[in-house]
Amino acid sequence: MSHMLASVNSLKEALMAQQAGVDIIDLKQPAKGALGALNPIDVKRIVNTLDTTTPISATVGDLPMQAELIVTAVKQMSATGVDYIKIGFFPDQSWREVITQLAPLTQRPLKLIAVLFADQNPDLETIAHFAEAGFTGIMLDTMNKASGSLTDVMSLNTIQHFVSTARHYQLLTSLTGSLRTTDIPLLLPLQADYLGFRGALCINHQRTAQLDYTAMLNIQTALMAEQTLSA
Repeated sequence: MSHMLASVNSLKEALMAQQAGVDIIDLKQPAKGALGALNPIDVKRIVNTLDTTTPISATVGDLPMQAELIVTAVKQMSATGVDYIKIGFFPDQSWREVITQLAPLTQRPLKLIAVLFADQNPDLETIAHFAEAGFTGIMLDTMNKASGSLTDVMSLNTIQHFVSTARHYQLLTSLTGSLRTTDIPLLLPLQADYLGFRGALCINHQRTAQLDYTAMLNIQTALMAEQTLSA
């Protein structure tokens, strides 16, 4: 069964997502990039305001693969009290030192989520490295939002391989990347832990626009309906 992740960029949107009953609230700032981050001060205020029964994730931003920089950002975000911290692993850069330096933080324990970008031909063999380093989960996203949704840039067979491999290593899985209502029946059979949405939840389906409560409820209804049909 796949749960719903909703990305929000403010306390107002976070409260709206909580009222809608989404399964996990994801804090990010879409105007700052694929994984644009909110200020840790704002994240902490949101965490302290929301009902603690709803898990909260947050990204550390579109950072270069520099181990010291990323470790510092993760430590700062961990002080906010979020449940999960998302780290983007960008192409054409070395990940080895970053993963090595992050491994000790998973023993605190911090729940780290690696984000790979489907439109950048990620090496799915790296999933094993994240598992060995103690990461909690791994996510597929898209870097170039103009390229379409996750299902436009990666075949369903490859997405299934991603989910199956992550599950083999006992990692939480999330599929995101400009997902639309029409992607739900395609992705639900793959049984990722979460399907993540932003643009589809916003006014005019613009990811940098304000959250639309009705659109959020419509996505939630579509998820529930499809899962009922497949049960």
